[in-house]
Amino acid sequence: MIEIPEAQTVARQVAETLAGRVITDVFNATHPHKFTWYSGDPAAYRTLLVGKRILSAEGHGPFIDLLLDDETHIALSDGVNLRYYPAGADIPPKYQLLITFDDDSFLVLTVAMYGGINAFRGTLDNAYYLGALTKPSPLEERFDAACFDRLVAAAKLNLSAKALLATEQRIPGLGNGVLQDILFRAGIHPKRKLATLGAPEIDRMYRAVRTVLREMVDAGGRDTEKDLFGRPGGYRVLLSKNTCSGPCPVCGGAIVKESYMGGAVYYCPHCQPLK
Repeated sequence: MIEIPEAQTVARQVAETLAGRVITDVFNATHPHKFTWYSGDPAAYRTLLVGKRILSAEGHGPFIDLLLDDETHIALSDGVNLRYYPAGADIPPKYQLLITFDDDSFLVLTVAMYGGINAFRGTLDNAYYLGALTKPSPLEERFDAACFDRLVAAAKLNLSAKALLATEQRIPGLGNGVLQDILFRAGIHPKRKLATLGAPEIDRMYRAVRTVLREMVDAGGRDTEKDLFGRPGGYRVLLSKNTCSGPCPVCGGAIVKESYMGGAVYYCPHCQPLK
C-alpha cells in the first residue's frame, strides 16, 4: 500500500528513470476491477496522455504524482501498484492500465484491493489529493511540535493513538502500515486514549512520527512493500505480519497481533503498556 515512504521512494525512482520519456500508447484494463477509481472516463486517457513527456514525479502523502508537460498529471493513490519494465520484458496478463514509452519500456498499474488512477490536466477535484498537497508532511520543517500539538488539541480525548495518527487524513500518507513502528518506538499502545497521554508521551509520539518516517524514506521504503522495480524497501519493519511470530526486538517478549479499527495492530505489551 502507498504510504509516505513508498510515495516518496517510487516518485524519486520515476523521476530518475523516466524523466524525458514520451508516452507512445495507453492500454486500458485487461482485468477490470470494481474498486479501481478513475478521474473521468479511462477510455479517454489515451487521447489525454499519448505524446506527453514525463517531466518528473512527486510524492504527496499517499499519492504518487507523475508530472507531464501541458500541466498533465497521473496521480496514483493508496492501493495502486506501479511497476516499470524495460523494453522486451513480458507484459503481465492482468492490469488496470499500461503505459508505453518511446524507448519501448512500459509502466504497468495494478490494483489488488482498491486504488485510484487519476489522469487529468490542471487540477484534480479530490479532497484526499488536495489535502495531501496542502497539509504539512512529517518530512517537512513546518510539521513541527506546535503543528502536532494542534492536531492533538483538535482531536477528541477518547480517540486512541491509532485513530489520531491514521484516520481522517490528519496526516496524509500515515496509515496503518507505518503506524506500528511509530507507536512502538514511542512506547505507546495503539489503543491508548489521548486523555491518558501526558505531555512527555505526546512529545515522544511526535518525535517518533518524524524520525521513523524519515528513516523509512531514507532506506527506500519498507521491506514489506515493493518499489518501482518490484524490489522490497530497505527499511526493516519491526512490527508487521512478517515479524509478529518473533520476540520483541527490545525486551524479547511476545509480540501481540489484534484486530482493531478495521485492521491489524501489532504491539509489545511490556514496551507499550495499555494504561
